[in-house]
Amino acid sequence: MAFRAFTHAHVYEKQAAPKEKDKSSIQCIECYGRNVYIGTKDATVQHLILPNGDQSKTREGRTRKLGSSGHIVQLRAVPLFNHLLVLWDRSVTALNMFSLEPVPALKKIQHVSLFEVRDSSFDSAFVEMVTSSSRRKVIRIHVVGVDRWEVVKEVPLLQEPVALAVDGASLCLGTSDRYLLCDSATGSSQELFPHSHSRQRVFVTSAGRGEFLLNGPESLGIFVMKTGVCQRPPLQWPQEVLAARMCFPYILTLQPKVLSVYSVLDQQHKQTVSLSGAKGLLSTSDGALVFTDRDIFSLCSVPFEEQIQALVRLERVEEAVVLLEGVQERHPLDSYKELQKTVTCLAGFVHYHQQGFSEAKEMFIKGELDPREIIRLYPDVQPVLGEDFQSQLDQANKARDLQALWQEDRNTFHHYLLFLGDFLRAVRGTERGLRSSKEVDSALLRLYVALGDNENLQQLLASSNECRLDHCVPFLERHNRFFALGSLYQSQGNHIDALKTWMKIVDGFHKDPSCSDVYAHIVWTLSQLQDSDAVWKFADWTLQKNQEIGVQIFSRRPPDAPLQTQDVLAFLEKHPLALLLYLEFLILDSKSEEERHHSRLALAYVSQALQEEEETDLMETRRKLQQLLWESEYFDVSVVYERVKSTTLHIEKAILLGRAGEHTQALQVLVHEERDRQAAEAFCCRAARDQDSQLRQALLLALLQIYLSSEDLTNAAVDLLNNNPHVFAAEKVIQLLPESWSVQLLSQFLAGSLRATFHQRRMARLQSALSQAELMRHKVIWMQTSKTKLRLDKEQKCKVCQRDLAEPQFACNLSGDLAHIKCAGF
Repeated sequence: MAFRAFTHAHVYEKQAAPKEKDKSSIQCIECYGRNVYIGTKDATVQHLILPNGDQSKTREGRTRKLGSSGHIVQLRAVPLFNHLLVLWDRSVTALNMFSLEPVPALKKIQHVSLFEVRDSSFDSAFVEMVTSSSRRKVIRIHVVGVDRWEVVKEVPLLQEPVALAVDGASLCLGTSDRYLLCDSATGSSQELFPHSHSRQRVFVTSAGRGEFLLNGPESLGIFVMKTGVCQRPPLQWPQEVLAARMCFPYILTLQPKVLSVYSVLDQQHKQTVSLSGAKGLLSTSDGALVFTDRDIFSLCSVPFEEQIQALVRLERVEEAVVLLEGVQERHPLDSYKELQKTVTCLAGFVHYHQQGFSEAKEMFIKGELDPREIIRLYPDVQPVLGEDFQSQLDQANKARDLQALWQEDRNTFHHYLLFLGDFLRAVRGTERGLRSSKEVDSALLRLYVALGDNENLQQLLASSNECRLDHCVPFLERHNRFFALGSLYQSQGNHIDALKTWMKIVDGFHKDPSCSDVYAHIVWTLSQLQDSDAVWKFADWTLQKNQEIGVQIFSRRPPDAPLQTQDVLAFLEKHPLALLLYLEFLILDSKSEEERHHSRLALAYVSQALQEEEETDLMETRRKLQQLLWESEYFDVSVVYERVKSTTLHIEKAILLGRAGEHTQALQVLVHEERDRQAAEAFCCRAARDQDSQLRQALLLALLQIYLSSEDLTNAAVDLLNNNPHVFAAEKVIQLLPESWSVQLLSQFLAGSLRATFHQRRMARLQSALSQAELMRHKVIWMQTSKTKLRLDKEQKCKVCQRDLAEPQFACNLSGDLAHIKCAGF
């Protein structure tokens, strides 16, 4: 079945005696509504009335013979005045449209070769007529009324026109060798392009909206705007074109034996109508009229909705979309929106079948296609639709059998699967997708499992979704996707079943190769869960698996899902490592200042250190313990000391003694029990941190005395003195040293001490000198200021309170402003 934009019918056949056939042949026609006017070769004008719904045949009206010979060149109807303008014998005559009687008041306009009529832009009581003179190279503008016409303007030309079209003030002319544009208002002209046509092939016609259609060179139909530019690509048409007319959105071209229909929307040939012997073509309100020597044929435009539907049936969907969008502005359709959606979707299916997936997705979305129409094409995904879904698109039934494609070409089938996911993701949040959200989400779940796309599967299940459990749960179980099954339960708010499912994976009851580290996911889920009952239900199992990771269900909770700290601490009593880590979280991260937390953490460190004495990570635990004992201000020193005093944690014991103010006893522990001189000296430095130098000197002096009290520590005492000569006062040290010590033994210390003493004295003198210089500078400024003369006038105001200075005492700043003594703050 061929596409038809127009239907044609034979509406009139001119009857004549055999000897008169040539004389009475049709030369031109004009049409207004159902009225058709024929101009013949023998100077006759005939009125015809086309059939309507009640009539089946064309009726012949009146006839007017203008003369004995000469053919009628042009006919133009002027319905405003019921005039029919006739060009015959190089003259324009006005007849009544119905009686065909001459209009007495309108005398002939002689010497006319061409004429056209246009509506007046300045007065609705007149129309304008443009005539081309047969004697001079000039165009005349006439104003035509009901009973008069007159020339209002002349526009000179370089060549005589053989074709003429008018649009407002713009005239498009065809001469024997070129086409021109003229402006009747300004008289300017513009050459368009040359041609080599014979006079019979030169034609110009209005294409509407300030545009002309010309028979150009190289068999091209060229569109030219009245500004002289081309906004449409040219049409390629045959060489023997006699005439062309615009019947938007089509161009009708007439040849001797056929009439061709072209679309201006896509420049494609659409239809051919056989018309042997055709001579001329005339546009009408609903199509066109074509005439031969004896016959007139009517071409009626097929309603656009029918044209579009016909193109769809012929699977020329792209053309249907172009036609639909092209005619909307000029010919609004009542059902345009729905028709547009349907045609756009069907065009998408054409691309889909041809694997043009990008274009298909764009058209499906633009046409607001129900995503279920695509889901139904995939046998493995289709079960999510249910039996109640009925497709609304017959075209979709022509899709390829994807199940057969899976067996024949898996690579191509894979591309179809990828398209399904791409399309469903694109429509998932749209209004159309939300209407069938359960089917869309369930289809995506099945698709991701089929593709092995774990990332997108988890992304789907991690967000809010409408997957149908009755379809998706058995499907995931059948494919051993238990981790995804747990995520599905969780997304539906069923946290208990989700956690139970994941626990079975960790415990080995379920095998799911698609996931890793399910335990960490369980911990994270519990840490974010606001259902405290569920947290306590699974916390013990979690900590039994791994205390170090499992404690995160308490330490990584969001602010909006807190648990009681005391409840957590009580629960963690049977999980020592988790308890320690949780206490670290409270103190280091949450900045807790509660004494019980700090003391409990210190005791936990002690217990762990005592348990790990034989293990390699003991130093890390003791480092944390020592740091806490030095830096925390909140733990109970006595409680912790009672725990460590009978242990081998000598450094920690010394720190606690130091925190209690027993520095000498602390040093005794480090020297005699820990036997670590470096630790003893480090203790002195650490205990005196952020304190005055006197405390460090006193601590080191106490350590020196401890060294001197034992003959085995003589070398330690000497080293202590030599390493810290700037700290010890020589006079105090000498009083403590045994008399048996020689000066040579103390020479390094004495030299360093004296050097430090001299340096301190010199620095003190320098500081004193700088202070004296600063004092002198201030005295100079004061003296200069005191020598300044000040004038106190009557009614002088205080700069601060703005009251009169009535007392002899006042203050003055460096800028010279005066103020009361009390206002100045003295």
